[in-house]
Amino acid sequence: MTALALAPVQPDESDITTAVEALPHVKDYLATHTDSVIRLVVADDPAETLVVPRSAVELLARVLAHMASGQGVSVVPAHAELTTQQAAELLNVSRPFLIGLLDAGDIEYRKVGKHRRIKAQSLMAYMARDDQARRDAADELTRLNQEMGLL
Repeated sequence: MTALALAPVQPDESDITTAVEALPHVKDYLATHTDSVIRLVVADDPAETLVVPRSAVELLARVLAHMASGQGVSVVPAHAELTTQQAAELLNVSRPFLIGLLDAGDIEYRKVGKHRRIKAQSLMAYMARDDQARRDAADELTRLNQEMGLL
């Protein structure tokens, strides 16, 4: 496991301000251009151009959005394997609660000796399913409140 999953970049006030200013420009560019590669010109040396995949700039936009709201950001490769403690921290739950999710089959894992290892990709899939279930529940509550005339 790389240190990237363990040590998120925690933005300070200067980082937050810079991210807030940069985010709309990056989003606007992505919305108005469909290129599969993007050429970035370095301000100090206009002759120097960086060529990056569009997906990297889309990821940058997500990182900037989190930083703009003051949240720390980690980059974890999808194939990376996490310890139960690392996975619990990413989910913001206790390790015993995570173990319950693993034992229930909600998140895929493998055993290395007596230790469990969770693929980051499996953890992200669980998070996406959990987020969707929460949105669906909120939508259902809203619908019920409207039917009952409470909204």
